[in-house]
Amino acid sequence: MRSEAICIVVMLMIPTWVAAMTDLGTVGDVYPVAEADVREELKLRVQDGWEQDGWEQKKDEYQKTVDTYQPVDLYQLPRAKQDRTFLVDMSYTLDRDLRDREGRVLYPRGYTFNPLDYMRLSIGLVVIDGSDPAQVKWFRESPYSEDHRVKLLISGGYAHELITALKRAVFYLGKDVAERLQLAAVPCVAIQRGGQMQVTEFLIGEGR
Repeated sequence: MRSEAICIVVMLMIPTWVAAMTDLGTVGDVYPVAEADVREELKLRVQDGWEQDGWEQKKDEYQKTVDTYQPVDLYQLPRAKQDRTFLVDMSYTLDRDLRDREGRVLYPRGYTFNPLDYMRLSIGLVVIDGSDPAQVKWFRESPYSEDHRVKLLISGGYAHELITALKRAVFYLGKDVAERLQLAAVPCVAIQRGGQMQVTEFLIGEGR
């Protein structure tokens, strides 16, 4: 299951790593880094802070930071206005030649491939707005809630709160994943259908 989750991440991030696959070599002289042990330095700073401001205050501040953490690139999505299902072609076309370290072309510009032609995913993705109680309730009552092969992503709300409430791993939805799967509304589920990903949006709550 863990290997399949990694496959999903790799598949969705293909445009990013292709763009980064350029060997820039080494420029200038290289010197060893001489600096204090980071862990020891942090430990000393934390100890100093706790001694000055008090353990309880620092603990409360840290817990508040954990409870309310959200990534800056959290990709927010509106609630679905209708039931809708569509297929997403995961094929990717290279916009440049992909070369090895010797400069030889491994795959030419314009080469198109579909990672789903080489893998079979038994897990899927469920995306909800974690700040919407109706969507959290929908997920809790859905068959996906007890299936820990399913990866739960949120486009709003706080992961720490949902991890505690749902007793499962929760991840934030980023722009790369949302755009690669053409996500437009939540709650939605994305699963593999042959060489494509099938995305299903669900109408819930007042619209039912």
